[in-house]
Amino acid sequence: MAGISSLGIGSGVLNSDLVDQLVAAERKPTENRLTQKTQQAEALLSAYGKLRSAVTELRLPMRQLSSPDNLKAFSASSSNESIGVEVDSTKANRGSYSVEVTSLASAQALASRDVFADRDSTSVGQGTLELSVGDKITNITIDSSNDTLQGLANAINDADAGVSAGIIDTGNGFQMVLSADETGTANAVSISVTDDAAGTNTDNTGLSRFAFNTGMDADSGLKETIAASDAVMDINGISVTRSTNTFENVIDGLTFDITETGTSTIKVSQDFGAVADRVQGFVDKFNGLQSTIDSLAGFNAEAGVGSLLTGDSTVRTIQGQLRNIITRVVPGMEDASVRSLADVGVTTNFETGGLEFDREKFEEVLKANPDDVTALFAEQGRTTDSEVEFVRSGLNTEPGEYNINITQAATQGQLVAGSSLDATFDITDANDELSLSVNGDLTVNLKLTQGNGLSQQALLDDIQAQLNANSALNAAGTNVQVGLDSGGKLTFTSSAYGSDSKVTLSSAEDAAAFGLGTNTSTDGLDVAGTIGGQAAEGDGQVLFLGSGNGGASGLQVRILGDQTGSRGSITFVEGVGERTVDLVTNIVGADGAIESRTDSLNRELEQIQENQVRLEERIAAYRERLVSQFTAADSLISQLNSTRDYVTQQLAALAPQNNRE
Repeated sequence: MAGISSLGIGSGVLNSDLVDQLVAAERKPTENRLTQKTQQAEALLSAYGKLRSAVTELRLPMRQLSSPDNLKAFSASSSNESIGVEVDSTKANRGSYSVEVTSLASAQALASRDVFADRDSTSVGQGTLELSVGDKITNITIDSSNDTLQGLANAINDADAGVSAGIIDTGNGFQMVLSADETGTANAVSISVTDDAAGTNTDNTGLSRFAFNTGMDADSGLKETIAASDAVMDINGISVTRSTNTFENVIDGLTFDITETGTSTIKVSQDFGAVADRVQGFVDKFNGLQSTIDSLAGFNAEAGVGSLLTGDSTVRTIQGQLRNIITRVVPGMEDASVRSLADVGVTTNFETGGLEFDREKFEEVLKANPDDVTALFAEQGRTTDSEVEFVRSGLNTEPGEYNINITQAATQGQLVAGSSLDATFDITDANDELSLSVNGDLTVNLKLTQGNGLSQQALLDDIQAQLNANSALNAAGTNVQVGLDSGGKLTFTSSAYGSDSKVTLSSAEDAAAFGLGTNTSTDGLDVAGTIGGQAAEGDGQVLFLGSGNGGASGLQVRILGDQTGSRGSITFVEGVGERTVDLVTNIVGADGAIESRTDSLNRELEQIQENQVRLEERIAAYRERLVSQFTAADSLISQLNSTRDYVTQQLAALAPQNNRE
């Protein structure tokens, strides 16, 4: 810097300002070119970003329309607000139902007969309480550490036994109250006592004062203040029972919430307006995309001026691909009453390039041809066998017809008793517990209702009610059906199909009483067969093809029934919604056209940055060379100036002498 600051001392011309001007002149052409390229690339990136956003906006409405369930919107109404109804459009169907609620579900409540003088000091007795609630059994020990009414209540509440305990101050003393945590008869409470330190386990003294079961003497143990009850609803004259006041899966797609007894008329109707709203959403997003394209790639013929992406091949490709899907006849629907979007009121305005939607026409066509409209938008598999159901397609599934052949029907796992069931039963403490292992990972504990002279049907009904209410089975979304085979032997059958379907006997207090002393457990089998001539895999009742199996790759069907051999064919139709979703995913995906273009622009910006760095390096070298050259020239000029000054001085000194002579 010292050399730059001293430039021009010798010449007065070759100074630092001149260096700066020369450097700026050298930099300007290249810098201007790089700046223009940067601005152009950044503007294009911004434009492609707007295009990507507008294209992506198409995906949500078309994804909704690509689901068959979303094209079957339903609404439900109840004439009685105390009988509420909710509808799941993916499962519901049109219908009208007469409903009468005759009983509400309630949780059982018990109370101690004895009144205790003090909650924290009066002894209640010592021993072990066995609480049975539904399929849950809990043992609670009462000893010197908790031998009070409050200690007993705390022990019950801490045990998470499915029952809650509380203490009421009556004014004359304290009583314990118990209530089941869940409603319904399947969650009724049974309490037995063992090792009662104050007497026998049933003498109604000591801890046995807190025993309870439906077969006890009327004046013994706890008293029942509220009986456990199930909710009962008659639907079109058919009685339905649930353990709670919420009825699910009674009618496909409907859930009832009841708060009072009474009657109601339930009407379920298709909500055509909701489906039309979804189509309108797609039209709006498509027109938004068209407006974005016009602003980015339009051409003003009057002014003769184009836009940033005018003539861009990526834009033209995207427009062409979308137009091809929207205007074409859907493959597989050439002979259907609905073949293209134009048939349902979605047409192209050729002046603007946007779409127009005739809502009234759409609703009329949807009402008249719901299946064809569904196939127009969503993927659909049309089977010739009523017991073959389309499940889904894969990314590589191609529209077409594929034959189905079954070599092995799916079966259910089953446990069968070794001997026939007796005609009548006495269910007591000695034989009221059974435990099953279901589907390999579920443990199902059953506590049978005690009674004498029970019929086979009464036993089956009790077991089935407990299986239906079992928390482990309900949480897993499965069930077990109990019945008798042709030989009168007890059977337990898993509702699941396939190799994971199993039922085995884990334990029983008296297995022989139910013919289970010896038993046979048979695992289920997966379905097996071919789709489109290709060997398929089975998972329960679902038959499917993996990748690399031709046009049917990824196709999945559910095979019902036990018929083997030819099961007809399935025609796979890929609607406008599904095709559009796939196209949008490809366009904006990692390997899509927009990503490819933006990657190229980002590489161009990186190259510009590298060129900028090289420019700075070249300019720095140029400045250094100028400074070096100017310094040398300035030094030479300075020397010449010094010589000039010396000569001038010498000549001036000689002048007086010449004058004297």
